[in-house]
Amino acid sequence: MFGQQPILVLSQNTKRESGRKVQLENINAGKTIADVIRTCLGPQAMLKMLMDPMGGIVMTNDGNAILREITVQHPAAKTMIEIARTQDEEVGDGTTSVIVLAGEMLAVAEPFLAQNIHPTVIIREYRQALEDAVKLLQEKISIPIDLNDRDKVKEVVIIFNLWPIHDSLSNDVVNTVRIKSYAKIEKIPGGSIEESRVLNGVMFNKDVTHPKMRRYIENPKIILLDCPLEYKKGESQTNIEIMGEQDFTKLLQLEEEHVQRQCEDIIALKPDIVFTEKGVSDLAQHYLVKAGITAIRRLRKTDNNRLARACGATIVNRTEELKESDIGTLAGKFEIKKIGDEYFTFVTECKSPKACTILLRGASKDILNEIERNLQDALHVAKNLVLNPRLVCGGGAVEMAVSQALSANAAHNTPYRAVAQALEIIPRTLAQNCGANTIRTLTALRARHAAGAGAAAGIDGETGEIVDMAVKGIWEPLAVKLQVYKTAVETAILLLRIDDIVSGSKKKGGNEPSGPADMAAMEN
Repeated sequence: MFGQQPILVLSQNTKRESGRKVQLENINAGKTIADVIRTCLGPQAMLKMLMDPMGGIVMTNDGNAILREITVQHPAAKTMIEIARTQDEEVGDGTTSVIVLAGEMLAVAEPFLAQNIHPTVIIREYRQALEDAVKLLQEKISIPIDLNDRDKVKEVVIIFNLWPIHDSLSNDVVNTVRIKSYAKIEKIPGGSIEESRVLNGVMFNKDVTHPKMRRYIENPKIILLDCPLEYKKGESQTNIEIMGEQDFTKLLQLEEEHVQRQCEDIIALKPDIVFTEKGVSDLAQHYLVKAGITAIRRLRKTDNNRLARACGATIVNRTEELKESDIGTLAGKFEIKKIGDEYFTFVTECKSPKACTILLRGASKDILNEIERNLQDALHVAKNLVLNPRLVCGGGAVEMAVSQALSANAAHNTPYRAVAQALEIIPRTLAQNCGANTIRTLTALRARHAAGAGAAAGIDGETGEIVDMAVKGIWEPLAVKLQVYKTAVETAILLLRIDDIVSGSKKKGGNEPSGPADMAAMEN
């Protein structure tokens, strides 16, 4: 047995495909996925209407959101869909670009496979082209950005596509990036998009527990609790034996004394507002109203945590443990407003808050969901700028610049040169999506870059004209562009390395051994 070579045994019910056929099928699968969302690139992108099995409808041009809803069987197509999710997790933007570019990287490899060039030769030149492109981006094409220059940052962190968001939202979005995990997006249908804003504090869908409690307080003292202000009933195993009427009266008296003791602990610190994650009994409301304290009950745990970070309070589990230092005093204003048919609590104008709320208004839930997706992209862009403060020009300008530089270093008709040609798919798609003459526009753009226009000449996604992206103020973070190139090329390399697909499936027709009798018959 020792020293023998392992043997691959294929049963009759095992499907096997190999060689050139598999590589061409993988390329076609990648191109098909890219074609699905090619029209979703740029400011004039078309929308896709997605229908889920439950009958719900989503309209979006977010590449990752679209691909999440697509069901495919081909393994290469599944790999393409996976890279959109990876791109979204890593940098939060460029999900459409990476699919379109990966599809084109596969497409330009097809002629070389037809010439019987071995895939490893193609892969080697792809890797070299990627290394040179990354080096060009980092050393020559990208420029540094000062994060204190709010106007410059606002040009990059633009909440784009279908709706103009208010300037203050675009500005303040940069400040929220450092507290992104504590920035909550609240969507309220109704009103206009211009009413969207960033609150220096928190808001939630709650009203006061008693009609006589105050609904507007300036510079409030806030106590946050994680315990009920009511008598806690016994569990189902608890047994109470009541012998007479006085026993029941005594039981009620104990409950009242417990609630009164809790309220006295709170009133002793003289707060203005009490927030609790649990309930507030009628008796507790009575004591708190007499003391002029506003109470709001049944907050979510996440809202309570964000409120603690915004107003500087500490969440307390038992009223007996309350101390003066637990009170939050950083909030500037507490008010309850009615929006539509519901009441919302606002704790705003906090001093240096570590949590915030982004309030979105819009005509319908579909519009609000699309704005939220664009806003998430903007938050990721801001995060990328903080981590790597360098920019490149948008509008396909950087792709054309890298393409020209790689073409100058490449011999004619090699995989290295094919990578340079594949990069032109981004400006070409932008031109197609805004209805421009693709051939004429691309030829003019190549000429501009060949004439030494620098890396700033690109395609205006609104009109299809060739403009200076630096002058127009269309920028992209370097981190997003690097991730797009690396993911697209590495995915193309991965799929080109596959030369065999083996899948096992159960044989139909009842020929499988199903019990001891069948097994015995087989042995005989």
